[in-house]
Amino acid sequence: MRVLAIVPAYNEEESLQSTVEELMASCPDVDILVINDGSRDATGAICDREGYNHLDMPINCGLTSGFQAGMKYALRHGYDAAVQFDADGQHRPEYIAEMARAMEGQGADIVIASRFLEGERGHSLRHIGNSLISRLIRATTGASITDPTSGMRMFRRSTFKAFAGGMDMGPEPDAVALLVRKGGARVVEVPASMRERQAGESYLSPAKAVTYMGRTCLNILFFQWFR
Repeated sequence: MRVLAIVPAYNEEESLQSTVEELMASCPDVDILVINDGSRDATGAICDREGYNHLDMPINCGLTSGFQAGMKYALRHGYDAAVQFDADGQHRPEYIAEMARAMEGQGADIVIASRFLEGERGHSLRHIGNSLISRLIRATTGASITDPTSGMRMFRRSTFKAFAGGMDMGPEPDAVALLVRKGGARVVEVPASMRERQAGESYLSPAKAVTYMGRTCLNILFFQWFR
């Protein structure tokens, strides 16, 4: 199975090289595409210097547009699967092979690296929001997903067109719910642990995190019926 790792990167000069090098060392058979999302730092220069396969977005377009560009690339170049992989060092590349085996062996259309599959949950606002989103997805689609907010997801080729051609299709829980409900996508999870961000700062401040959770819940509960 030909797998493309899509690595969105916005101002990730401090962690990009170590992330890509670890990914190449752990998964030599996985191709990599860095999406330099209009970075203002040396992210693009690092891609050029190290010879990374990358796309340069003309401005900062955001995660949705960057991921869509990666999915268009995967579709046009005949990949069988694409995995979303953060540039900040949080994701562990050793799980990619296990995700690919789950996709092939269990007939999954989407494989999620779950931090909570084995029952570990906290009581922070992030954990509470994840639990709420999980319940809303189950209520609206019937699918049980323990970690819908995990950013490490693998998508089968059959889902590429939805992302490549849909203006509102980003790599988010509401898009996963939509693919399950309308497209009949099968979701499988594999147990995983994540690291803390290795460098830089997350764009999700506490206020933005609350907004993100509220918007995602509304999309799943109400707006997905009109998409």
